[in-house]
Amino acid sequence: MLARFCAYGFLKNQRYFEPFFILFLMSKGLSFFEIGLLVAVREVSANALEVLSGALADVWGRRRAMVLSFGSYILSFILFYLATSPWLLALAMAVYGVGEAFRSGTHKTMILTWLRMQGREDERTEVYGTTRSWSKIGSALGVVLGSLWVIFTKDMSALFLWALIPYTLDLLNMATYPKELDGTSSEEASVKRAILHLKEAFTEALTHRPLRGLLVESGAFMGTFKVTSDYLQPILQAMALTGLLSTSLAFMPESEQQRIALHIGPVYVVLFLWSAYMSRRAKTLVKRLGEEERAARSLWVLFALAYGVMLVGAMISAQVVLVLAFLLLYALEAAWRPILLARFDMASEEKRGATLLSIESQVRSLVAMVLAPGLGWIVDMATGPKEVLASWPVAAWGLSIGVLAVIASQVRSRRAPRAPEQPS
Repeated sequence: MLARFCAYGFLKNQRYFEPFFILFLMSKGLSFFEIGLLVAVREVSANALEVLSGALADVWGRRRAMVLSFGSYILSFILFYLATSPWLLALAMAVYGVGEAFRSGTHKTMILTWLRMQGREDERTEVYGTTRSWSKIGSALGVVLGSLWVIFTKDMSALFLWALIPYTLDLLNMATYPKELDGTSSEEASVKRAILHLKEAFTEALTHRPLRGLLVESGAFMGTFKVTSDYLQPILQAMALTGLLSTSLAFMPESEQQRIALHIGPVYVVLFLWSAYMSRRAKTLVKRLGEEERAARSLWVLFALAYGVMLVGAMISAQVVLVLAFLLLYALEAAWRPILLARFDMASEEKRGATLLSIESQVRSLVAMVLAPGLGWIVDMATGPKEVLASWPVAAWGLSIGVLAVIASQVRSRRAPRAPEQPS
């Protein structure tokens, strides 16, 4: 099963359009504020179904939920390819959000269920780090293939059609998972039962202090990363148009889209391969620091540092410094997810696993839903007519969140009860 879990992540991340997605939307004549609104549409759609989808997955069957998820993704890719107006783009975003809602948390819970069946609960961080590393390797290959397509055809829209192939294969992969991975629930599969299950999960999340803290941490870390990481694409576009990296390339085509692909491709390949390495090293980080909580506090410090470097780069207009800051952020996000998943699993009950992880995903989506249009509007206002992108608001927001999180984690660690001393 571990190989199939890795195949799931590898195929899922064959999103050939991903490194060009913001540029694809910009090519439709949209401002950063309008792009932010489209992101908000996606997040609203995901939020409308997010937690209920987790409850349905726990009660109705996790394999069915994953098949529905990938069916929605496939439909959204077709809509993106056909989109000629903002309204059709908004519809594609909404359908994509449905896919996100039924996927988030569900597959992770299936992995955790399999680990329990195998008696390998202590390998949570290591196993999820391995599967996530294959997701990042898949992303790296997707960047190479997507970049080559844009370089030779100059067509970004067709990348959505190419993504249909791996997503169809992944749908078949998950549809044939063992039935045991659907979970241990013996409850009657009904919407009424799912709503009751959802109520129980919300009660656990809100009344159990460790779970509350994890939800806040995830929203702050992943919600901020989810929105701000998109701004790497226009930064790389600016570098391509100004020819900042052209001296290192033996071939520099005249087409703007080809130049952008030549700059974006290598950077994203490095980002995703670096992220794959960091996902596998998450367990090593935990071992060195002794526990997941200490590892998470260290990552928060580095999170604040990365956005601090980004702010310096934005203030002195050093685009290479901005890219290096994003490189650090992608590495931190790769290490953060396996550690966060292990912390959630230790703090929750198995039968509500998918629901609680869906609540976690909803918190992240709520942050992104509010942040994306607001931050986009500020960037639009800060970007002058002769500038390509003013990235300092992005860096300032991330730095503020990082500093607050570091302070909060220090306060929480001081208040944490110490383990009683063993009698001699």
